[in-house]
Amino acid sequence: MHNYEIAEQFTLLGKLMDIHGENAFKIKSYTNAAYTLDKLAEPVSEMSAHELFAIRGIGEAIGQKILQLIENKRLTILETYIEKTPIGILEMLKIKGLGPKKIITIWKELEIETVGELLYACQENRLINYKGFGAKTQQNIQESLEYYLQHQGSFLYEQVETLAHNLQTILNEKFPKDEHIISGHFKRQMETIDFLDIVTTLSENKLIDWLTEKEFTITKSDEFLSSKGVDNFEIRWHITSPDHFHWTNFSLASSPDFLKKWVENPLFQKNFKFISEASIFEQLGICFIPPAQREDPAILSSLLSNKKSLARSIQVEDIRGIIHSHSTWSDGIHTIEQMAKAAKEAGYEYLVISDHSKSAFYANGLQADRILNQHKEIDALNKKLAPFVIFKSIESDILNDGSLDYPDEVLESFDIVIASIHSNLKMTEEKAMMRLLNAINNPYTSILGHPTGRLLLSRKGYPVNHTAIIEACADNNVVIELNAHPRRLDMDWRYIAEAVQKEVLISINPDAHAVEGFADCKYGVLVAQKAGLTAAQNLSSFSLQEMMEFVAFQQAKRS
Repeated sequence: MHNYEIAEQFTLLGKLMDIHGENAFKIKSYTNAAYTLDKLAEPVSEMSAHELFAIRGIGEAIGQKILQLIENKRLTILETYIEKTPIGILEMLKIKGLGPKKIITIWKELEIETVGELLYACQENRLINYKGFGAKTQQNIQESLEYYLQHQGSFLYEQVETLAHNLQTILNEKFPKDEHIISGHFKRQMETIDFLDIVTTLSENKLIDWLTEKEFTITKSDEFLSSKGVDNFEIRWHITSPDHFHWTNFSLASSPDFLKKWVENPLFQKNFKFISEASIFEQLGICFIPPAQREDPAILSSLLSNKKSLARSIQVEDIRGIIHSHSTWSDGIHTIEQMAKAAKEAGYEYLVISDHSKSAFYANGLQADRILNQHKEIDALNKKLAPFVIFKSIESDILNDGSLDYPDEVLESFDIVIASIHSNLKMTEEKAMMRLLNAINNPYTSILGHPTGRLLLSRKGYPVNHTAIIEACADNNVVIELNAHPRRLDMDWRYIAEAVQKEVLISINPDAHAVEGFADCKYGVLVAQKAGLTAAQNLSSFSLQEMMEFVAFQQAKRS
């Protein structure tokens, strides 16, 4: 082993010992040894034990560990610390600007264990109130995290969106005589994208020449040409003839189960020349199914049997109010007035301010006395901005026993209560369901916020029984949130149809911590379309009058 490789092992050991609160003297000895090793000109692997032990800053104890490393390529003490450290914490040590002291705060005080969770916390302005952090430090960490995550290979839909649209434009302009279309998972509006599928009639030689010019790394397989840029994101190029262009696109923009059901239909002709994507559906005599809904083959069976048209899925323009937003009263960037004016100018009819509750100390959650002052401000703004309405809401933490973190007399002061879990996320399904069901059964709960607590590509979320949650919400007239933040998209769209069947309303909410967050509604709409959600089944599509009636119903439910 090279000296620098051994030094890296001791540097990591020192950092992990620091994170785990070990003796400062021991930590310093390993750190000093790493520094000494890094500066040595002579390779320690060529030294005798006597020579090694005699080096100032090494000594016999550390020297023995160096010999162990050289002989076995293992450092037992380091492996012990690695085993008891979450993988995400180890990953944080790779992030510029994150040393052991900051990581201790992130892990022990914010209870964050993955880089994805940390990025979300930065986006929600969570770090600035902790010792050693500030607005500038938080911004620097966020930028480092974004750079790091962009080089991991898997991306959120939102992260790929601009690339996909730009590629489509560039291809159309650069090669106008050929056909090109972004297909696959992106066209199906999946939450996360591991690679981008592009169908093109461009010749292989022309494509390779262009990709080489753009300095892409290129590999070939039997099915597609693969290219990767500096961001390590894979683009798969499916080169086809004009006669097979639309069928190739259709095949990639359908789930495997959906496609299998399609080709098994006796009306399907494999070698048919399709002149458009629509003509593929005409062959089977059914209405057009948008790519987003080409998931469950049951939709195909239904249309083949009744020949009806699909109901119009919700569109971005159907969102009429912003539900679930935070202001400077808790961890938001903008004031209530700034949020309300921006919503009004964007054409929305109302804003539901849902700042964090008192248990969310990390987010400057509202104590009871501050709630009174906030409500006075909202009353004044409602007079000023009429007919636009700001509804008084709270994102109340669901405590360990499933209760909400305010007494009934405080909850009574809100128009809408969003109940969410933010702490102690490592739960069994039994524990998670107890907390969630108790909160749903609380008569003050209006909306169940982000039901699984997942963060896409970062945190799986606590295990839940979706059917039981949906049934409880149906019994208690509780709405289920589809948190539209592109890193959440929770509840999972795969359970929306079941909720709608039980007449449970969904609410596409941006969980906005700044004015710019309103735009996230789009990502909630895109995944809701996969489930065929209609505007009538979505709370944030209610008109102002309908929202007032909803609030009145929720208040009546409490008595």
